[in-house]
Amino acid sequence: MNGKLYCDVLRRLRENIRCKHPGKWCNNSWALNRDNAPAHASLVRQFLASTKMTVIPHPPYSPEIAPCDFFLFPKIKFKLNGPHFDSMEEIQTKLQNVMKTLTRNNFQQCFLSWKSRWDCCINAKGAYFKEDGGEYKFGKCLSYGREILGTFG
Repeated sequence: MNGKLYCDVLRRLRENIRCKHPGKWCNNSWALNRDNAPAHASLVRQFLASTKMTVIPHPPYSPEIAPCDFFLFPKIKFKLNGPHFDSMEEIQTKLQNVMKTLTRNNFQQCFLSWKSRWDCCINAKGAYFKEDGGEYKFGKCLSYGREILGTFG
């Protein structure tokens, strides 16, 4: 995804929030969680600044706290693993079917896991961590925008 396409997605997101959650829109009580992928660089930062969107800081290269990486992509990969597809349309159809199986509870559990992972990052004072059998091991990550180096043990 390039920066222009991502800005278009953000425009649609803002419009959906304005229409579906006018209270949150009016008092700006919502925030965007996004990664720092290179495609989301300069153009996107300019867009976010011009629209005054509140963005939750996200450490670079931190899949352990990126919901798409720890929640969504594994579910998609599991469901798409195995069959061979003859066309892009087949892949899109299968992907849409996978997305339709996700429930509100799935997303609520994802949010709770995301919050728990952020709490670990903050409590580690920036030490990097990864989940290992339900426990988190620490090494290096960002906390409140500061990089604090730790040892990976």
